[in-house]
Amino acid sequence: MNDSTPKERKPRADALRNRERILEEAKRAFTRAGGDISLEDVARQAGVGPGTLYRHFPTREALLESVYRAEVAKLAEEEQRLSDSLSALDALRSWMLLFIDYIATKKIIAPALNSIVGGPTKLFESSGAQIKDAIQSLVARAIASGDIRSDLEPLDLLRALVGVSNVASAPDWQQSAKRLVDILLLGSRPPE
Repeated sequence: MNDSTPKERKPRADALRNRERILEEAKRAFTRAGGDISLEDVARQAGVGPGTLYRHFPTREALLESVYRAEVAKLAEEEQRLSDSLSALDALRSWMLLFIDYIATKKIIAPALNSIVGGPTKLFESSGAQIKDAIQSLVARAIASGDIRSDLEPLDLLRALVGVSNVASAPDWQQSAKRLVDILLLGSRPPE
C-alpha cells in the first residue's frame, strides 16, 4: 500500500541557523524599539535577505510572537540543563535569575504583543504552563534535597519576582530582583 500523503521534511541546517539569527536580531530590535521595528533592518542585521525573513515570518506579528515563544522555550529548557549540571539549590537560584531576564524581555515585548488583534492571552497561557512546570520541577528537587522547606509553593517564588518587576519603575529593578532571589531562597530554608 502506497501512502500518498507527503511527508514533512526536516528544515535544512542552514535554514534553522537563519531562523535563529533572525530571532536573536529581532529580540534585540524589539528591545531597542518595541514593536516599531523595520523587518528589513532585522534581516540585514541577521545577515539574511528580506525574502528569507518573510519566508520564516510573514508578518511583524508572527516574528514578535516567535521571539516571545523562543524566549519561553529557552527558559523552560534551561531547567533541565541546570538540573543536570548543578546542585538542586544552585539550579533553582540560577533559573530564578534567568526568569528575571525573561520578565525584562516580556515587559519590553508585551506592549507590542498587546497590539496584536485578539491580544496575547492564548500565547501567555501556553507559555505560563512551560514556566510553571519548570519552577515546580526545580522546587521539588530542592525540597527532596532538603535545601528548601517542604511547604514552599513554587509559584510564590515567581509571584515575588514578578511583583518586584511590576512595582519597580526604576531602571535598576532587575538588580533589585536579583538580590531578592537570594533573600527568597534564604527564607525558604527548612527550619532548623
